[in-house]
Amino acid sequence: MENSRYPKFTFTWIGGVVLVAGLIIGTMAASFFGSFWKIAFKENLELKEWFLMVTNAAGFLTAIAFFDFFIVRPSTGKKLNFNFSPTNFSTYLLIFPMMMGMMLISEFITSLIPTTGPFWGKYYEFFSKLMEQLTFEPVIMIIMTVIMAPIFEEIIFRGIIQKGLINKGVDPRRAIFYASVIFGLVHLNPWQFVGAVLLGCVLGLVYYKTKSLLLPMLLHGFNNLCSSLLITYTKSESFADAFKTSEWVILAAGIVIFSLFYYLFTKKYKVHYAEI
Repeated sequence: MENSRYPKFTFTWIGGVVLVAGLIIGTMAASFFGSFWKIAFKENLELKEWFLMVTNAAGFLTAIAFFDFFIVRPSTGKKLNFNFSPTNFSTYLLIFPMMMGMMLISEFITSLIPTTGPFWGKYYEFFSKLMEQLTFEPVIMIIMTVIMAPIFEEIIFRGIIQKGLINKGVDPRRAIFYASVIFGLVHLNPWQFVGAVLLGCVLGLVYYKTKSLLLPMLLHGFNNLCSSLLITYTKSESFADAFKTSEWVILAAGIVIFSLFYYLFTKKYKVHYAEI
């Protein structure tokens, strides 16, 4: 729509470079501030759990700002803006179980990836130690994973990349898949890659159908909250371990739940919100 308040920008490799540049510059700026603080006040902020949160936010915010100022505004004459409209309660009753089903399916597939051996064992050990550092402070972990990550990542991967590809003329199914694969790759490990791609497809589908970025943000936060609770209370990011059952049972439950609510959502759900 020509008179839409939402800019019809496109996403290309140039936009990707701009996002990466913004992420790097924002992260470096926070790091330089930490170095300055250490020299001036003899206090190492990098040892503070909250500083990781600040650095993370600085990177994402700068990336989004760069895309807005260097891509969106010059090409559309409008500032970057998204639809965050809520939807009716019945829609939430469809999308959350659908997300839960895919979470169970992705857990089963992830469980098939080796965690031992000369290569995978060392890689998994390194990844596990990294995750332990991130989960040292539960409050910071919850803020970063349940609030910050869903907001920033959905803006970038669904709001910018997926939407920009669709605006460029890419088939919506391919755009959802491409954005999900990129989302998986940035996690930099195979165990999170699988879940990120599969769950990213659900998030992308919900965004495409509803046109509201609020819904994938809520679903993303729900997924990360479940993972955080599992890690905090069971020391394992596994529903099978938490419920003391087989991964095959988890897979079966996931297929049934996802299939049912995917059908209800895609065949019965009518789009109530459009970007105007």
